[in-house]
Amino acid sequence: MFNIVDSGERLFDNGLVPILVLIILLVLIVIALILVYWFVAAQSGKTGGKKKKKKPGKDRATLLKQANRQLAANPRDHEALLTLADAYYEDQAWDKAMKTYGILVGLCATNQAIEEWYVTMRYGLAALQLKIAEEAYKSLMVARTLKDDQFDINTNLGYLEYRRGNHERAAQLLNQALQEQPDHAATRRNLGRALFKLARFADSARHLKAVIDQDPSDKESLFFLAQALQELGRTDQALKIFNHLRPDPVLGPHSALYAGSIRQNKREMEKAILDFELGLRHEEIRDEVELELRYRLADAYSKQQELSKALTQLSEIYKKNPAYKDVTARISQMRELHSNRNLQTYLIASNAEFTALCRRMVMTFFKNATIKVVDIVVHKNEYADVLTEVETAQWEDVILFRFIRGTGQVGELVVRDLNARLKETRAGRGFCVTAGSFSETAIFFVEARLIDLVDKEKLLDIFNRLD
Repeated sequence: MFNIVDSGERLFDNGLVPILVLIILLVLIVIALILVYWFVAAQSGKTGGKKKKKKPGKDRATLLKQANRQLAANPRDHEALLTLADAYYEDQAWDKAMKTYGILVGLCATNQAIEEWYVTMRYGLAALQLKIAEEAYKSLMVARTLKDDQFDINTNLGYLEYRRGNHERAAQLLNQALQEQPDHAATRRNLGRALFKLARFADSARHLKAVIDQDPSDKESLFFLAQALQELGRTDQALKIFNHLRPDPVLGPHSALYAGSIRQNKREMEKAILDFELGLRHEEIRDEVELELRYRLADAYSKQQELSKALTQLSEIYKKNPAYKDVTARISQMRELHSNRNLQTYLIASNAEFTALCRRMVMTFFKNATIKVVDIVVHKNEYADVLTEVETAQWEDVILFRFIRGTGQVGELVVRDLNARLKETRAGRGFCVTAGSFSETAIFFVEARLIDLVDKEKLLDIFNRLD
C-alpha cells in the first residue's frame, strides 16, 4: 500500500519541498511587482500629462538626438515632437516651445495618443511667457474645458482674467488653484488683488498679508494691502505703510498721494503738504498721479492761506491739462481771494477768524441801530448762524444771520433749514449770506417769508463797506 507519510518524507529528503516553496514565493513577488506597476501607472495617468516615455539608460542629449532622427524620417512623429517641445520648455526657449506645442495641438484631431489638454496648456503657457496674452488666454480656456482641476491652468487663466478686468471670474479660478497649492505665493498675490478690485477688502487684506509674510520685499502687494486697510478704516496702519513706500521710485508718488490725503482728511495740513511735496520730487510720475498731487497740494496750501503757492500748483496743472477737474474756476477764485483779504477770510480762514468777520458784517446791515450778538453756532466748516438782537428808534427784533462758506449754488433745503431755525429761535427775520449764488427754488421759497438772500455780489459790497 502507498504510504503518504513515507512519500512526504522522501520528497523532503530529496529537497523538492524547499524548491516548491521558493517557486511560490517568486511567483507572489512577481504578482506584487505587477500590481505596484499598475498602481503607479494609474496614478501617473491621473496627475500628469502624457509625455514621451524615456527609455532607460538614455540621457537627455541622446533622447533629443533620437527625436531629431525620428522627425527627419517622419515630421509628424508625435513622441519625437513632444520630446523636443518639453526640452524647449524646460530650457525656457519659449518661441521654439510654443511653435512645437502648436504643431502637436494641430495633430490632436487625428492622433488620439496625444494628451490634448497637456499640449494645449503648454502652448498657452509658452505664449504667456512671450507676452502674447490673447493667444495664451484662448489656449488656456480650451485646455480648461478638457481638464478643469489642473493647477497651472487655473492659476494662469485666473491671472489673465484679472488682467482683462474679469475680477469675479479671476477670483474663482485663483481660489480653486490655491486650494490645490496653498503655499503658491503668486496665486495668493493675484487672488488678493482680484478681491480688492471686488471691494472684498477684508479677504483681500488677509491674502495679501500672507503674501508679505512669505516675501517682505513684495512692495506691490504691500501697496495693495495699505489700500485695503484704508478702505477698512484702519487708516493708521495704512498710513504707516504708505509712509514706508514713499521713497520707492515706482510706488512712491502714489503712496505719497495716499498718505497726504489721509492727513488732509485729519486736518493735518502741514504734514499733508510735506507728503504731496515728497511725491512730486520723484523723477518718474504718471501724469494722472502728478496732476492729483498738485491739485491736493493746492487745496492744502489754500487752507493754510498760502495762496501764491496754491496758484503756482494750479497754474502747473492748467499747463498740462486745462480741463482737469475745476482747475480753471479754482485759479479764478484763487486770484480773487489773493486780491480780497475779506473774501479770503470768509472762505478759507480759521473758524475763529471767520466768526470774527461775521460779527463785523452783522453791524453793517442796519443803520443807526444797536446790534447785540446773542449767540454764534458754527456748523463744522460749512456755515455759521449768528443770532442778534437789533434795536432802532422805530423797532426792535431778533434777527438770525446764516453765513455760508462756499462759492457754489445754495439750494432750497438750506433756506428751508434756516426757516426752521427762525422758528426755533423765535427770530422775526433772517438773512442767508453766501459767496456763491441761490437756486431758483431757493429764491421762490423765500418770496413769502421773512428771509433775505445775500449773494456774492452783495457780499462784496459788504466787504467794501467794512474796508
